[in-house]
Amino acid sequence: MSTAGKVIKCKAAVLWEMNKPFSVEEIEVGPPKAKEVHIKMVATGICRSDDHVISGHLMTALPVILGHEAAGIVESIGEGVTSVKPGDKVIPLCAPQCGKCKSCKHPESNFCVKNDLSSGLQGKLQDGTTRFTCRGKPIHHYLGTSTFSQYTVVDEISVAKIDAASPLEKVCLIGCGFSTGYGSAVKVAKVTQGSTCAVFGLGGVGLSVIIGCKAAGAARIIAVDINKDRFAKAREVGATECVNPQDYDKPIEEVLQEMSNGGVDFSFEVVGRLDTMVCAKICFAISSSAI
Repeated sequence: MSTAGKVIKCKAAVLWEMNKPFSVEEIEVGPPKAKEVHIKMVATGICRSDDHVISGHLMTALPVILGHEAAGIVESIGEGVTSVKPGDKVIPLCAPQCGKCKSCKHPESNFCVKNDLSSGLQGKLQDGTTRFTCRGKPIHHYLGTSTFSQYTVVDEISVAKIDAASPLEKVCLIGCGFSTGYGSAVKVAKVTQGSTCAVFGLGGVGLSVIIGCKAAGAARIIAVDINKDRFAKAREVGATECVNPQDYDKPIEEVLQEMSNGGVDFSFEVVGRLDTMVCAKICFAISSSAI
């Protein structure tokens, strides 16, 4: 039965306060307004950016439904929506694309000015309101997506239609982790054919960097992590060598410089620690790039 125009009751993980656990609540999700899309969520990842909100390192309006790395199926659409239709498989976009602003039109940028970050994480859709309520109170959106809910509403500029055969439990990672890593290699660093790359950190984003380096034609991709259990997957997706800093009695940046005859061409830090950032910066050749 169609849910178009109706309020849906469903479960969602609501963050009421910082540094407190999520509360799984029954919420009400309002129908999509003009140029909005109602999505039934099928799969969602958990990103460190979500944890930053919980810890208070990233400030957003509370209470809020977090989540921004997901995939689902269009439940219904608002007036004027043309890019998707009910039944389409889609990925919500935490980085929207209005296609009209200066940033969207710039060939080297994709940080649309209508991004929730640009407005200071106020937790609203483009019309300045929310579609979530719980216990009679409005609940804020997060990055225009809020995927920690069985149903969500996003602006049309914050959704991308994907192939009908796509496995949603896998392609959900394209919403943030994969595109961040792959894009850093291919779009930002612009890794070159035959180059040598170092990747510090072999989590989901680090593995995506490796995939990007391989796609760009890197000859050597040196994967660095203190967890050896991650090496097999790193090699599977394209790493040519794997290095554990704990296996050496000298700084890892010196090890990499020796391995690469003076320094790697591209260096990626995908851990988020100051010490690994410094290592990544030091280990690459003077004329090369660190990301």
